[in-house]
Amino acid sequence: MNLMYRKKRDGFRTTLKLFACLAGVVYVAPHPANSMSSLPLDLGQSFSTGKLLPQTPETMLVRALQEIRANRLDMALGQLERLLQIEPNYRLAHLIKGDLLMARARPLTSFGNADGASTDAVQDLRHEALVRLSRYEAPPPTQTIPAPLLEMPASQQYALLVDTSRSRLYVYRNDKGVPRYHSDYYITIGKKGYEKQKEGDQRTPLGVYVVTGKLEREKLNKSVGTQAAELFGIGAWPLSYPNEWDKLNGRKGHGIWLHGTPGDTYSRPPLASNGCVVLTNQDMATVGQYLQAGETTVVISDKIEWVDQARWKKDRQQLAQQLEGWRKDWDSHSAERFLSHYSATFRTQGMRPQDWLKQRQQQLQTQPGKLQLANLSVVRYPSPQPMAVVTFDETYQQNSGTNVSKKRQYWTLEDGAWKIVFEGAA
Repeated sequence: MNLMYRKKRDGFRTTLKLFACLAGVVYVAPHPANSMSSLPLDLGQSFSTGKLLPQTPETMLVRALQEIRANRLDMALGQLERLLQIEPNYRLAHLIKGDLLMARARPLTSFGNADGASTDAVQDLRHEALVRLSRYEAPPPTQTIPAPLLEMPASQQYALLVDTSRSRLYVYRNDKGVPRYHSDYYITIGKKGYEKQKEGDQRTPLGVYVVTGKLEREKLNKSVGTQAAELFGIGAWPLSYPNEWDKLNGRKGHGIWLHGTPGDTYSRPPLASNGCVVLTNQDMATVGQYLQAGETTVVISDKIEWVDQARWKKDRQQLAQQLEGWRKDWDSHSAERFLSHYSATFRTQGMRPQDWLKQRQQQLQTQPGKLQLANLSVVRYPSPQPMAVVTFDETYQQNSGTNVSKKRQYWTLEDGAWKIVFEGAA
């Protein structure tokens, strides 16, 4: 075997081993046709339109890995160096660059071989690399519709969906009531994962929430101190956790926010927050433009389901019919028909369920009136049992006057029929 061939062989093996350590695959033997085949062939093109993807730190990182796949280490290094000029605190990029530089001198035995970082830190960065790559291996199906977003009110311009299993946040715009894909971003969730149950468990909740406001960095500096506020980067957008369903099911805690990243790092590992949903400062600034306090829905799920338009319309119509049936049965002034929409397990806040239902029965008998619903929001709830949260403006007209209120209901599927399991003020 001549020296030149041996160097080429060893260089290719080093490349494979580096990527194998990164991607978590088992290195068997160099094989150009099969190695790293899960990466897309051309990340320069978008997955849906054929237009060039924007030059973002994430796409630059993935393009560097594409060059590694092709055994073009110098081009990969060049891509990483350009990336680090833009984001000098991008720890993952530094780690991969260090590995590539060391690969010139000797074979690598593991991902992060050149960094000298702790094992936990390297594992965190490896995890980040994997979830960022997975977005390009399985991009969001932009020609379908996310199953949770059944009805968006005209007042709501955008909705957010968080997929905790993929460390991804998706932005959907309201296109005349139909949710349309807009963009998506890498995120960090709680250190212990998801399904928050209690204060301090370092988990991110699963549920349907609303953005309640915006905390500018200056305000955070004053309220918690400059040093503590650094954790939130450019600022924070609080969510309505715990919601009504969380409270009824005994879930505790508070302070679940969308927020940015400390200035000493570009991004945080996938599992690193105390329960909040964290974006890079650049991404948070962009997403922040789409958020409306009191309007923007945020669905946090362990897995987002996408459906075709026919299935979406069917699901939407089914719940719309149930809600309209509930409204009409109130207008009928029949307590039996109206109360048939409520589950045997119905609960509310501030009253015993039997007292609440008795009150409604009396109201139908003594204060008959007409209901009108507007600004309707219908969102499938992430739960083992099919459930939806419905929010609307209610106008109640009767002889004594008109009452306008904002109401929220939780509907669940019981024996093939949709029933209300909670109702209260929104």
